[in-house]
Amino acid sequence: MTTDTPSDMRSARPPRIAWVDHAKGICIILVVMMHAVLGVEAAEGETGWMNPLVQFAAPFRMPDFFLISGLFVAQVLDRDWRLYLDRKVLHYLYFYLLWLAIQYAVKAPVFIAEQGAAATLAGFVVALVQPFGTLWFIYLLAIFFVVTRLLHDARVPWQLTLAVAALLQIAPVETGVHVVDYFCERFVYFFAGYVLAPRLFALADLAVRHVGLSLAGILLWAGLNGAAVLAALHEAPGLSLLLGLAGGGAIVLVSSLLAASGRAAALAWVGAHSIVIYLAFFFPMAASRVLLPKLGLFDTGTLSLLVTIAAVTGPVILFLLVERTGLGRFLFERPAWARLVP
Repeated sequence: MTTDTPSDMRSARPPRIAWVDHAKGICIILVVMMHAVLGVEAAEGETGWMNPLVQFAAPFRMPDFFLISGLFVAQVLDRDWRLYLDRKVLHYLYFYLLWLAIQYAVKAPVFIAEQGAAATLAGFVVALVQPFGTLWFIYLLAIFFVVTRLLHDARVPWQLTLAVAALLQIAPVETGVHVVDYFCERFVYFFAGYVLAPRLFALADLAVRHVGLSLAGILLWAGLNGAAVLAALHEAPGLSLLLGLAGGGAIVLVSSLLAASGRAAALAWVGAHSIVIYLAFFFPMAASRVLLPKLGLFDTGTLSLLVTIAAVTGPVILFLLVERTGLGRFLFERPAWARLVP
């Protein structure tokens, strides 16, 4: 899911593609839901009625994130390196470093109490090279864009790259170094989004022209995906890759149908502002996860749903306040000093 800052969205660019924004919206909500539900269940010591939905999405949740992120790579690979690095590397590193500092500032008192000041400082330094917490996705995106550009400039056949990336995902690679393990596990989906983009856009068109066939395909996929999860086979080498790619295709179909219906504008807005939610959902999620159980009114599943809603809407409210007041614009928009190209 390629993410955009408000300034990027206001600049001159082709019109947004509705189904892509719907797909981004689905992806970010599923990711936030996972963190909210598993966090609530860990705190409550039991699973709730939302857990099956989280488990159902496990095979395709993160693969879809990266697949959508790779869709438009071909349009920018021949840019000047300076512009490419500014838009596709520094863009993500700025937000990673900024929100890493913000999260660490909030968590520092707890870290210091548990580990001491020296260990807390050391942990922050390590986070500069080892992706931290929920921010690992944008850290990896910067790396994926650089690697893809280098492979493109070196004229490495895309078929070879895709095959090697698939083998790395199937292996699986477990070095203990997060950035290496995440790269090996996820790069295949990003690169597949890049090389298969024309086919994915054709699939989106097909969905709108053949609604009945698309709905049948979605139902078939849902049954197979759910069966794999129930049988605990969704993490099996090879099958996990197939399920991830199949889930990506299913999300394209679902998103295209939603976009064509015109009834999910809010979801598209969420997708268009996905970086806002991704960067800031941690804080309302953590706060609601602490406060809501104190009311003693909700079961674990309902608590999970309410925390998910808070985690999605909290960043939206913050963003709208920033847009209205102009205060804190640097939270979601790179300032001039953080750009290589104006």
